[in-house]
Amino acid sequence: MYAIIKTGGKQYRVSEGETLQVEKLNAEVGAEVVFEEVLTVVNDADVKIGKPVVEGAKVVAKVVEHGKADKIFVFKYKAKSNYRKRQGHRQPFTTVEITAINA
Repeated sequence: MYAIIKTGGKQYRVSEGETLQVEKLNAEVGAEVVFEEVLTVVNDADVKIGKPVVEGAKVVAKVVEHGKADKIFVFKYKAKSNYRKRQGHRQPFTTVEITAINA
């Protein structure tokens, strides 16, 4: 059984027991998070597709940790004008473990 959820402007395919990194959530470590925007639920031969979400379906997850991704560098450069600008960025994320899929 798996589901497709939407969080942080992205879509994820999740199944029970799986851990994944999503955009940073405002929840404490160890807290339960409920994803209400479930787009699709697939259970063996039964497929439920939402228009745009599946009614009454939700995915329950537990927050494992918060962190920051590896640093990326943004470098702007304009030729012949002595313009150079270097900037770093670390995207924050939350690691969650999927505990239940309720359809």
